[in-house]
Amino acid sequence: GLYNYLPFGLKAVQKVERIVREEMNRSGAFEVQMTMVTPSELWKESGRWELMTEMCKFKDKRDSEICLSPTNEEAVVEIMRKSIKSYKNLPVNLYQINTKFRDEIRPRFGLMRAREFLMKDAYSFHLDQDCLNQTYQKMYDAYERILKRIGLEYVAVIADAGAMAGPEQQTHEFQVVANTGEDEIAYCEKTGYGANIEKASSIRNTEDLKQINKSEQKLELVATPGMATIRDVCEFLKVPQVQSLKSLVYFDETNEKFFLILTLGDDELNEIKLKAAIQSLEVRPARDAELDHLGLPKGFIGPVGISDKVEVLYDSCVDLDAFYAVGGMKEDMHYTGFSPNRDGQTPCRVADVRLTKQGDLTSDGKGVIAIKRGIEVGHIFQLGDKYTKSMDFTVLDQNGKAVPPLMGCYGVGVSRVVAASIEQNHDENGIIWPASIAPAQIHFVAISKSEESTKICDEIYTQLLDSGWEVIYDDRKAGPGFKFKDADLLGLPIQLVFGERDFAKDGMLEIRERKSGKVHKISRDEILEKMTEIYKDLV
Repeated sequence: GLYNYLPFGLKAVQKVERIVREEMNRSGAFEVQMTMVTPSELWKESGRWELMTEMCKFKDKRDSEICLSPTNEEAVVEIMRKSIKSYKNLPVNLYQINTKFRDEIRPRFGLMRAREFLMKDAYSFHLDQDCLNQTYQKMYDAYERILKRIGLEYVAVIADAGAMAGPEQQTHEFQVVANTGEDEIAYCEKTGYGANIEKASSIRNTEDLKQINKSEQKLELVATPGMATIRDVCEFLKVPQVQSLKSLVYFDETNEKFFLILTLGDDELNEIKLKAAIQSLEVRPARDAELDHLGLPKGFIGPVGISDKVEVLYDSCVDLDAFYAVGGMKEDMHYTGFSPNRDGQTPCRVADVRLTKQGDLTSDGKGVIAIKRGIEVGHIFQLGDKYTKSMDFTVLDQNGKAVPPLMGCYGVGVSRVVAASIEQNHDENGIIWPASIAPAQIHFVAISKSEESTKICDEIYTQLLDSGWEVIYDDRKAGPGFKFKDADLLGLPIQLVFGERDFAKDGMLEIRERKSGKVHKISRDEILEKMTEIYKDLV
């Protein structure tokens, strides 16, 4: 999880930095630089010293506890409480581009999940929610400009704040669309809706719901030998999975309660939604020993006759007056004709706890959800007064009352953007760099053996440099195939090819566009004009 940057990688990182810095400055933020090492006292004030498991902690020669900063909320609050005393000094938005360290147990995916990484983190301070909302929107707009300037296909999605902020605060992720992404995002191009799959809200396709059985049925216990999965049971009963209910038992660790969660048979449970529905900070599937203690036979659990120690919760897609197949509460047995309002615990508790899936309708019914994979490169949060209150930072408001300011937090993974751009832009031959962050603009491939041809190539290279172009000059003593393969692998936007034989024959060079594969034949005198024309279309 530790990586060195070689010349090409470093140049790309620096170009991302430049774009990020320009857009942050444009949005009214001020650049600072905080120390990478921070003292334990600040983290203990906020209560995160023991909670942050990925923090790398150690002691210095004075036996003081310190850490490598994984993030800087505490550090920036310390700066602000020493500097700001009045509402008249707000709002303020400070940002830095700095190294972070998170001691991941299993770093993976290269720069996607490295332990040390380069990050732009910004922190804003406000007297009231309206002011925070305005800056939050400015940051949202700045992030869109950053990703558009880089040239990446992205989706801004509603996200889960996790431990960073409360559920009432806004938070969005900026996901670069890529088949190798570790996140799933629900997206509708027509309506513009986007959400991390854990936070996505949608409506099941009405054609699927038409299959639910609403004709009166008797509750009947039937033998289903060895059939502990929804698929097996439905095939045996010759009914679609939507006519069955999936039973999942979860333990609410916050309130120390067991829940039986019932969803339609072809749906999956969304644990994030479940936490919100039952107002829990942490939930987990019930353990086998707990199921045995509650008298719940694994694979055949259902709501009929269930212990009053278990609260039953139905997903909102379940029609409480329809009829379903459910677990029979006995091994190798299932009920058919189960109707929640007639046969289950009443009143029925209902909440949206299903995982959104491909083909669902958007919540307004105007679009269809597509599921894409994405790489999170940016995340913005509204933190409220979580850190200012815990660290006793207050300012005087208009009435002279001491109040904790509200905060926003805005992060961009600078090194991760570079990795994500490659994941989105490549082919079987190598990288296809977006022109805005390419390590150089032109890959000049010189295929020459004679001193005369080499002299011409040197002159062309110098001419390009003098005209302000960034050029990689391949003048190695190697064959054309070898050089072309490397040029495609490195993926600069434009390849300029000098072929000794072709130039001697007709005085022409080739320009190859890496992304489109287009080839342009040009004379030496046309190089600068044609380069400018092509590059305008690439950025």
